[in-house]
Amino acid sequence: MALSAARAVARFLRTAGNWNQATDFPRVNGRSLGVPSRHYAPPAAKATKKPWVIKKTSATKKTSTEAKKQQRGPSQEEREKLMSDTSQPKPFGLTAWEPVDDVYLVRYYPKPIYEIETAIEMLKQFQQLDFTDPSQVVHVELRLDMTMEKKKLDPFISTMHLPYPLISETNKVLVFTENAKEAKVAEDNGAAFVGGAELIKKILNEEIQADFYVAVPEILPKLDPLKNKLRNKFPKSKRGSVNTDIPKMLKLFKNGYQYQIADERFVRTEIATLDMPSKHIIANVDAVIKDVCTHRPLSYGPFINRSLIWSLTSEALNFKFEHFLPQPEEEIKPEDSN
Repeated sequence: MALSAARAVARFLRTAGNWNQATDFPRVNGRSLGVPSRHYAPPAAKATKKPWVIKKTSATKKTSTEAKKQQRGPSQEEREKLMSDTSQPKPFGLTAWEPVDDVYLVRYYPKPIYEIETAIEMLKQFQQLDFTDPSQVVHVELRLDMTMEKKKLDPFISTMHLPYPLISETNKVLVFTENAKEAKVAEDNGAAFVGGAELIKKILNEEIQADFYVAVPEILPKLDPLKNKLRNKFPKSKRGSVNTDIPKMLKLFKNGYQYQIADERFVRTEIATLDMPSKHIIANVDAVIKDVCTHRPLSYGPFINRSLIWSLTSEALNFKFEHFLPQPEEEIKPEDSN
């Protein structure tokens, strides 16, 4: 009884806010009945306005966000610009521009940028020293500047022909058409499958699979059930897979090589194997860079701002890409007539 009465008194004092009395409880069986420390303000304190509290305005919010940005430090792009400023006595955040001996910690110095020929020869030497597969795949990463005047460039998928293909096999191309003459043209030009709407069910059931799917414009509305199934392989005119010229589409996609944008601004793709001659690898790099640059007007400046090359078991090497970029055609001025 005494214990329950003490709890009732404690409950009353808590609601009344009389905390000084609530802490002076008697002891029952050697245990104190003191009220635990409160975790909320009493009703009177909640209703009281504190005149010294300053409300945050838009100006103070802006200054706070700017202060946070200063604390975080420069972004990756700003850091790279600071590091590339050769007018400084040493690169931003690093020890020196170049090491003075052959043994040094790589993270203290700027990553060197090699000529493409030097980078490929280094990859071949890495393979020999590591006793790895000489026919391993060579990868290239291109970081793109996706900015336009008022918006960013949308990610794209492109199909092209490499001067020296990685695989000699011909791609399987399916042609959607319901015209008998067009179907005959597709079969004569090496299409793996030709048909109309009757192929939809077979594709959904995975009875038919192809590397590329092309179509004539008339049948395109009937192919909507395949959008979720084919996804990036679904025929689209901007990718060159919807056209009335069936031989042209088959010529592109039968031996075509496809790449796409990853992480909003990167092209990461396979371009060769390490056992290919260096000049063949360089030719493929040149073809990929020139094709990438066709997706944004040259008037916006260089589309590529960084390039890496590596093999499956090697480190990534920066290489110079500027001489691969397409140059705007010089204006031909009429000769002055005398």
